Amino acid sequence: MTKKHYGLLGKNISYSFSKKYFLEKFKNLKLNCVYNNFDIESIEFLPDLLNENITNLKGFNVTIPYKNDIFKYLDEIDETAQEINAVNCVKIIDQYYLKGFNTDAYGFENSLKPLLKPRHKKALILGTGGASKAVAFVLKKLNIAFTFVSRNPTTTNQISYETLTDEIIINHQIIINCTPLGTHPNIQLHPNINYLALTSKHLLYDLIYNPSETKFLTKGKNQSATIKNGLEMLELQAEKSWEIWNEEN
Repeated sequence: MTKKHYGLLGKNISYSFSKKYFLEKFKNLKLNCVYNNFDIESIEFLPDLLNENITNLKGFNVTIPYKNDIFKYLDEIDETAQEINAVNCVKIIDQYYLKGFNTDAYGFENSLKPLLKPRHKKALILGTGGASKAVAFVLKKLNIAFTFVSRNPTTTNQISYETLTDEIIINHQIIINCTPLGTHPNIQLHPNINYLALTSKHLLYDLIYNPSETKFLTKGKNQSATIKNGLEMLELQAEKSWEIWNEEN
């Protein structure tokens, strides 16, 4: 039986969660599959990479910085990925037809929902990078109003850290960190907000999973807030990718 190939497309991704996760999955389920890191300096190298691997390649995940750059190489884009404007999962159909999906939104939504209480009506999204798009998509779907907090606000739905008052923090009881601040090895870093304004009614969610408890989450926990890291989101999005790759075309 021919070995099926999967992988992760990105840049400087030796730290990757995905490779370890899928290789363990394949081993535990005794599947004749392999998962590789496709670490490329530029998205322009993608066609060559595909030509080298296409025979048994069934699909791949996409991470920073190519979640948007990948669009021009796709033959079809799923509706959700189109709306979010980011693709993190590509299915290869009949060797040469590439269809893009976004499973980040699925992972975030299904890890967030069990934590939500009726009081959770407004959210602050810290950061405006690629990950924040999937987060905003989910909050909109769940009818939770949100405001982005950015170092350099560019739209009416963005505010700066300097204008983030205690009153705004108190009135937004979900705060989601979509910045890389606090990721290993720079574990002392954290978003610049007034954590003393947090209460036990707040929910702090960090997309970072390494370390398992970032400074952002620790400071929230010290104020009795509910905290959650990004590990379950990653696991859920990985399983959703696996489901997509194995669906009948």
